[in-house]
Amino acid sequence: MCLRMGALKGDLIPLSFGEKGDFGSFSIRLIPAGHVLGSAQCLIESEAGSLLYTGDFKLRRGATSGAAEFCRARTLVMETTFGLPKYVFPPDAEVIVAILDFCRAALAENEVPVLLAYSLGKSQEVLHALTQAGITAMPHPSISRLLPAYERSGFLFPGLADWDPSAASGHVIVCPPNTRNSLDVIPKKRTAVITGWALDSSTVYRSRCEAAFPLSDHAGYDDLLRHVENVSPDRVLTLHGFAQEFAGDLRARGVEAWALTGPNQLDLPLF
Repeated sequence: MCLRMGALKGDLIPLSFGEKGDFGSFSIRLIPAGHVLGSAQCLIESEAGSLLYTGDFKLRRGATSGAAEFCRARTLVMETTFGLPKYVFPPDAEVIVAILDFCRAALAENEVPVLLAYSLGKSQEVLHALTQAGITAMPHPSISRLLPAYERSGFLFPGLADWDPSAASGHVIVCPPNTRNSLDVIPKKRTAVITGWALDSSTVYRSRCEAAFPLSDHAGYDDLLRHVENVSPDRVLTLHGFAQEFAGDLRARGVEAWALTGPNQLDLPLF
């Protein structure tokens, strides 16, 4: 958190996964969320009952993020970024193969492959795949400064090149989307965006890229449903993304569910 956000104000109360923190009238226990390294769901318990807040999560196990877990809770508050049925992700292994093929094809034609990915989580997944494949990557400084935290947790990224776009030939550039303007010094490059939104065909055009790959660190629609089934809550509250739509789908399945963001559609029986 400090590497990502800088100096944090106030007292920090670190909790290991599964460790219960006692705060008097309630307790908190952190459950792995599988989103990025160290990401957690928050189980809050009190005399009023139990509530599991997912934050960003995914059930597919990433190479650098670990696996999500679940526990029983009366209320489930969940993020629903990809809460529409069309957002079901292909296996990550298939997407990684496609990304590596893209990079190898560009390198074979003396072009510099540029992979646009968020600095935390997505970039580390991409770097892991590149290093495992023996391809030399050149990560942006905003990515490199986060790597010591991964290395302390046992995730190594050997053979990375120092950031120097003017010497990018023969390397794969990995950088956040908002830094792509710094790559104008590279005369011949082939750019791809790495995002769950790549399931939308328009993403490749909106991103001004040659390719888009649906590698996501969020749960797809199928995993959102599976998490609700696993937690088996009495009530689900949704937020972010398609919160209203997903809550409506849950109600149609007999689950009490309401969106915390935006209006809820009143369901009326038709006779």
